[in-house]
Amino acid sequence: MNISIVTVGKLKEKYLKQGIDEYLKRLTSYAKVEVIEVADEKAPEVLSSLEMEQVKQKEAERILAKISPDTHVIALAIEGKQKSSEELADALDRLATYGKSKVAFTIGGSLGLGDDVLKRADDKLSFSKMTFPHQLMRLILVEQIYRAFRINRGEPYHK
Repeated sequence: MNISIVTVGKLKEKYLKQGIDEYLKRLTSYAKVEVIEVADEKAPEVLSSLEMEQVKQKEAERILAKISPDTHVIALAIEGKQKSSEELADALDRLATYGKSKVAFTIGGSLGLGDDVLKRADDKLSFSKMTFPHQLMRLILVEQIYRAFRINRGEPYHK
């Protein structure tokens, strides 16, 4: 399985990079997982609703440019479906079983994902009703992908 995490912005925090790198290293025996960063749109601190939509639209175009037509897209969105780790593992297992070898998770910038990404998404996944920094979501997501593979292989993992 080839998994991409297409995300807006550069990761600056060293401790998050180290955590992500550790899980990416662990994942090499299960799948090819890559993190693809697209540039965030520069914008002033205070934005009108229209300006917010324009920023999300530009970021959406950058995200979609990195996703091929045959890729199953899972958008991380607060309005998405919440799943347990076991349910995520089952969803990834079903995708692999039914020939969806390319999966892309998308993480928006600080304003969230643009409508075009949400429309392109085959599934929408929410980790919580709470809001998390998009940089932290990368670490949480890659850990959950690792956990899913461990679950699917019947390997022990802390519950």
